[in-house]
Parts: sequence; C-alpha cells; structure tokens
Amino acid sequence: MSAAGSLPGDGDDGPVRPSGLLDVLRVASVVLDAQGRITLWSPQAEELFGYDAQEALGQYAARIMVHEEHLDLVVELFADVMRTGQSWAGAFPIRRKDGTTRLVEFRNMRLLDDRGEVYALGLAVDRSTVRRLERDVALSTRIVAQSPIGLAVLDSALRYVTVNPALEQINGVPAEAHLGRTIREVLPMLDTGPIEAAAREVLDTGRPVVDRPTVGRTPAEPDEDNAWSVSLYRLENALGTVLGVALSIVDITEQYRASLEAETARRRLALIADASARIGTTLDLERTAGELAEVAVPELADVAAVDLLEAVVRGHRSSLGPAESVMIRALAVRGAEAEDAVRAADPPGQVTRYAPDRLVTECVRTGRPVLVPRVKDEDLARIARSPEAAELLARAGLHSYLAVPLIARGEVLGALDLKRTHDPAPFDEDDLLLARELASRAAVQIDNARWYQNARATALTLQRSLLPSHPRVTGGLEVASRYQPAGATSEVGGDWFDVIPLEGDKTALVVGDVMGSGIPAAAAMGRLRTATTTLASLDLDPALLLEHLDRIAGGLDQAIATCVYAVHDPAARQCTVANAGHLPPVRIRVGHAPELLDLPTGVPLGVGGVGFSTTTVGLEPGDRLVLYTDGLVETRHHSLDERLDRLLALLDRPGLSLEEVCDLLLRTLHEPDNFDDVALLIARATASA
Repeated sequence: MSAAGSLPGDGDDGPVRPSGLLDVLRVASVVLDAQGRITLWSPQAEELFGYDAQEALGQYAARIMVHEEHLDLVVELFADVMRTGQSWAGAFPIRRKDGTTRLVEFRNMRLLDDRGEVYALGLAVDRSTVRRLERDVALSTRIVAQSPIGLAVLDSALRYVTVNPALEQINGVPAEAHLGRTIREVLPMLDTGPIEAAAREVLDTGRPVVDRPTVGRTPAEPDEDNAWSVSLYRLENALGTVLGVALSIVDITEQYRASLEAETARRRLALIADASARIGTTLDLERTAGELAEVAVPELADVAAVDLLEAVVRGHRSSLGPAESVMIRALAVRGAEAEDAVRAADPPGQVTRYAPDRLVTECVRTGRPVLVPRVKDEDLARIARSPEAAELLARAGLHSYLAVPLIARGEVLGALDLKRTHDPAPFDEDDLLLARELASRAAVQIDNARWYQNARATALTLQRSLLPSHPRVTGGLEVASRYQPAGATSEVGGDWFDVIPLEGDKTALVVGDVMGSGIPAAAAMGRLRTATTTLASLDLDPALLLEHLDRIAGGLDQAIATCVYAVHDPAARQCTVANAGHLPPVRIRVGHAPELLDLPTGVPLGVGGVGFSTTTVGLEPGDRLVLYTDGLVETRHHSLDERLDRLLALLDRPGLSLEEVCDLLLRTLHEPDNFDDVALLIARATASA
C-alpha cells in the first residue's frame, strides 16, 4: 500500500497498515497459568520489567512484577479474576530487575483455552507514558475545540474527518454536514480547485503549504466576499502511514478589505493626479472635455459623457429656472466595452433640448449630483435621450448611474454623466466624492477654455472684418490671398495683407505682422492697415511710407510690427519695395527658379530712429511676387533656412493657378501645431499691362 493509503476505519475494505499508537504506549503482554506462573512474556515486558523471557518464564509473576508492599493485594486480586472472571485495573509500583521502581498501569482479565484451562492475561504500561499521552490528547482536544482558527482533518480522499467549532462558524455549515464530504461538496460557492490541488500536493510530497490566501463566499455570508489564509500539513502516524491532511483556516477578511480600500484609495489618488496632468493641456474646449471623459473611463465608469449648457458654450452665463428644459451640447463621449451605451449617448457636437424630468437636467438645474446606485427599468426613461436610447442602455446592461455638475467660479457649466454596464459594483459615496473632485478640477479648465475660445472667436471676427476683400485682377496684376488663423488652442495674431489700387494702374501690395496676439494685436493691425491705405493714396515712396508707419506704430501702446510694402508699376514693368524687419518676398520669373529678393531688412515698425530703403526689381508679364508672414515658414523643429528652401521648392511648380499655389503652400507648410497665424499674398503681372 502506498504512503497515501486509506485511514484505518474509514470504511475501506481490505487490510490496512497498523496504527502506531500501541507502539507509542509500549504495551507489555504477560500470560499466567492458574497458579500465577508466567507462561508467556512479550518483548515489551522485557523492556518494562528488565527480565528477559528465560528469566521470567515459569516464575511466579507476583515476585518479579509487583513491589513487595503490594504483594498480598495483588495476589488477592489475581485470585478474584481467576475465580469470578471479572477483570480489574489499577496502577501499582513495580521493582525492576535493576532495583529501580516504576509506576505501572495494569489491565488483567481471565482467559480460557480449548481444553477449559484457565489463564490470566495481564497488560502493563508505564504510567508516565499513559499520562503523557492523556495530557497530549486532552490538550489537543481542548485547543481544537476552543481555537478561534478553523481546523479540519481530511482523509486521503480529501473528505472531512474532523471539523472544529470555529470552522463550523466560518463555513456556516454544521460539523456533521462536513463529515464524509469533500470541500467542493460542502462549499459549492467557493472556487475550491486551488485548495484541493494544494491538498493533493501536500499528500504526495509531505511539504506543507502555509498561508495561501483564498477569497470567496460561503453559506455563512453568501452575499459578501471573505478572505482566509489557508495552511495545509500532512498527517502521519508513528509508523509513517499517511492519515490525511490537516487544514488551518484563519479569517483575514478585515485585512483583505483594508488592503482593497488602501488599493482603491491609491488608485483614486493616482487618478486625481493623472487628471491634474491630463485635463486642460490645451485651451481647446472639445479636447479638454475629451480629456475629462478619458480620465473617467474605465477607472471610474464604463461610459462617460461631458455635456455643457449651450448658453455657456456661446459665452453667456447660465441661469435656469426650477422646471425649465435646457439646451445641452454634447462635447465628448468615451466608453469601454459598452458600444450600445455609447450609441445611446448624444453624439459630440449635437445640441439637444433636455426635458425637465431628465436626470442630467436635474443635475445642472440644481447644481447637485444625482446618484442612482441601482438603475431600475423606470429610471431608464429619465437617463436616456429617447425610448430607442433607453433600449440600448438596457441591452448594454446599465445598472448604475451618476451625474455630477461641472461648476466653475460659482457657475454651473454642464455635467459629467457616468454609467456602469460592465463593472458589477454600483456607484457609491466614495465614487461620488471622486467624481466631484474630477468634475471640480475639470470645470475650471473647461471654463478657461470656453472663455478663451469666446475671446479668440471675437478676435478672429475682428481680424477677418479688418482684412480686405479685393478683386482677383487689379491694374496690371492678378492677385490671390489667404488668411489662416493659428491652431484652435492659440490666440489670433495680428497678421494682415492688403491690395490697394493706385493712380496710373499702379497697385500697392502689403503684408504685415503685429507682434502679440488676441484683440490688442488685431486692433493694432486694423489701425496700421488704415494708416497704410491712407498713406498709399498719397503715392509715397515705399521707404517714406514705412517711416510714417513707424511713427504711427510708436504711438500704439508699444506696438511692434514687421511689414513689406511694394508698389507695382505695370507701365515700367517693375516693383519698388521697402522692408521693415519682415521676411523677404519671393520673385518667380518666367523660365527662372524662384528667388528670395535681396532687400535691406530694415527694423520693425515702432522701433523708431532708423531709416528704410527702397529697392526696385523687375516684374515682367507672367512673373509672380509672393509675400507672406513668418507663420508660413517658421516651426519649432526646423531652421528658417530649411523652411525657406522648402518654400522655394514648392513655388517651383509652373502650371498651377494662383489659388492652387495658395492652397498648396498652406496645406504643406502650415503645420497643425503651429501657434502663429498666416497671411499670404501672391500677385502675377498680367500680359495686358
């Protein structure tokens, strides 16, 4: 039989290995005849009394087995056993062969052989050995019964043999319902596979498994996860026979839940830190809203939507009555593993009227969060935008809902709308606190973005209103122009261009750039453009005109601007050009490569005290002149020379119309992350000039 054989007495058929208990006791066996002489003498008797078999056999037992002071009592008890057949037991001191005394427990009983002869069987055990075993058993029994740790013994088939009261309480199952059954049968709600595999390994190897964590549910608490530390040890008797596996189970639910709470707190702090770093990286309203939604999914919700009041987006302060419907603009939607729920949300950019009974309406109207921990069917109509959307949410498994207001500087801007479809846990008060923290941080960034975009839109409107609308052909020139504002997260600059018809079919071409941005730059640009138009009508030399503009710029609250002013004379087939700190124009002559005009750079307008120079260059019919601001060619990643070379290469494409060239340059050179606006003006001398 293998070392993992069946436990004796467990119901298995066939022989089993003996227990080692009798070997621990070292029970001595002695048989006496009717006269009290020793007829059988076991090796254990030799060990206990000190006489070998040859010395003991045939001797009167009382002389060598009992101390002389108890001799008469023992002889009388022996006679009673032989006469009546009733056994007796007691403890008597013996004197061993070596003269030492030892207290021994006796059990005596009468025997009959097949001929009717009477004998006496005596069993003797060292009293100290018995007492030690009794103490061990009593101690073990008391410890097992009173231990707060769950204890159990499984046999080699992993069936319960013993269960203590603590384990009864942990499992919520009476002890008698454990016996003879496996762990899986007693605890069907628990994933018992790992525990049973560990128990088999302990049976096979003898190596204990200590403090293995296990999480699950038992009949004691079927609705809550609990945690235990399980240790397993192989049980063997004195002969090495494997009896089974001992289990000790310590309830560590409090520590487990504390660690979960600590981990949750850590993750939430990390989420807040992440939100601080990610939300508001730009002043783009839609992007800021998208960053908030991305932070919330999937750490806080499976689906997140950011909605703003339409009045807020348009730059007005929100003011809602107690029972008003509201106009909401969806800015961002993000989802994780919940496509139906994402489709149920308003698509970004859409403006929708929300009825007074919708939960988002209640949230923005009252400025207070709305929490529905467990969504019922009747709640879907107040969450969804339509009956069709409600069906999508039901199909997605929406079970918990949370909306928190976006409040900045005392004004309700909109709401952060959160849904759980995949995460089984409902929103709780901790989630509400986290959502409010995220919403509070994001609302300030959203408010900054919307006021910035409103200011930018105002500046852009002003900028565009100040730019000219010129005919495609003026005097001896065909003209095309473009104005491209900077990226959505940048303020509008002060770039401008102008095409001014002059007497004698002459045409003045102007491109300039006021340093700075926003409304001040646009306003300064407008004043300089007006002054340029007025001065151009006087038919001044370009250098003299720039000197007048320099004095005007000096009086515009320290406004500094660069400018190129050129006058085309079709009769002379030439241009006179002056430069005030601006990038040089490009001339493209028919049959020649594009070239940067070699002009004195001059100083920007508004510096004062430095004169300007006029340069005359030829411009034959078909030749082109390209004027531009630095936003077209300057980037953070390339040198200016590289970019100017790139500009010349793009212009070296004969056959394109002026409009096509404008589109090509803006599409190719004006990068998405450019923080400067662009003014571009291209003129071609016509053959009729």
